[in-house]
Amino acid sequence: MSLNQLTTDEIRTRIVECLAPGQFCSGEALGEQLGISRAAVSNHIKCLNELGLDIFSVSGKGYKFAKPLLVLNKNTIISQLHQSARDKLIVLNVIDSTNQYIKSHQTELPNGFVCLAEAQTAGRGRLGRVWVSPYGASLYLSMHWAFAMGYQALNGLSLVIGVAVVEALKKAGVSEAKLKWPNDIYVQDKKLAGILIEVEGQMGSACQCVIGIGLNVNLPDTVTQIDQPFIDMQTVLQHSIDRNKFAATLIDELHATMVIFEKSGLEPFIAPWQTADVYANKAIKLIIGQKTIEGIGRGINNVGALLIETTEGLRAYQGGEISVRSA
Repeated sequence: MSLNQLTTDEIRTRIVECLAPGQFCSGEALGEQLGISRAAVSNHIKCLNELGLDIFSVSGKGYKFAKPLLVLNKNTIISQLHQSARDKLIVLNVIDSTNQYIKSHQTELPNGFVCLAEAQTAGRGRLGRVWVSPYGASLYLSMHWAFAMGYQALNGLSLVIGVAVVEALKKAGVSEAKLKWPNDIYVQDKKLAGILIEVEGQMGSACQCVIGIGLNVNLPDTVTQIDQPFIDMQTVLQHSIDRNKFAATLIDELHATMVIFEKSGLEPFIAPWQTADVYANKAIKLIIGQKTIEGIGRGINNVGALLIETTEGLRAYQGGEISVRSA
């Protein structure tokens, strides 16, 4: 591909790669490498800043990252994956949503295929919430998995994926990760990661599943759009995180977990989920639409429903409109 055929995404990817080491690079030099004008370079830099990258300019020196950036690299990740996952990965730069990418290609993808992106412009969380996705600051990951047995085979999937994320975090040194029913990972009572499961198919037939994970690695100080307490891996561990290494750890854990889940369902994961339950034996409120249930959290039952000890006894609750908040 000649320089004048580069897409906008490819141009911005190359700019990021040039600046990633943390050294100054002039607009003129970038323009010559990419076959575009200095004005065009400036416009691309502006767009990258809007995506959350901290790039500044100094007259006579050019552009520079405030600190070096370790970009995601497909070959580096693949080199650290188990053999079964090595041909099932794509790493993109800026995308609307990794879940949407999988949904758009899922009929042609093998089970376990993963899409990673540096940034999302339309990242989504549960109940239609926006998932803030600044460039190079987190892992935005989606995995494809088809279930021949249909919807009935998906019972408890978001809980199982939560267990897999916690296990991967433990391998990376984050030993205190906890699970908030039904799909969040917490550390120090702050949200570290979220899970979004999307399913397409007909009842009684095979279905296509997209497993989306957003996990905070090193969020910039400029992030202001998140409307709840949050934390990232670097804050927890107090050192830089190799996103490529952790991505490989997480992908391998997801692959292994899905193989077990497809064979045995939720049952093998109930005990580890209970162990990591952030609300175990704590007073909680469960909000279902306009209704609020108060009681003591007692974990989950054998189908993944939330158990609450209320004044009327032990009750089980589940459904897409349920959220849990500390009382």
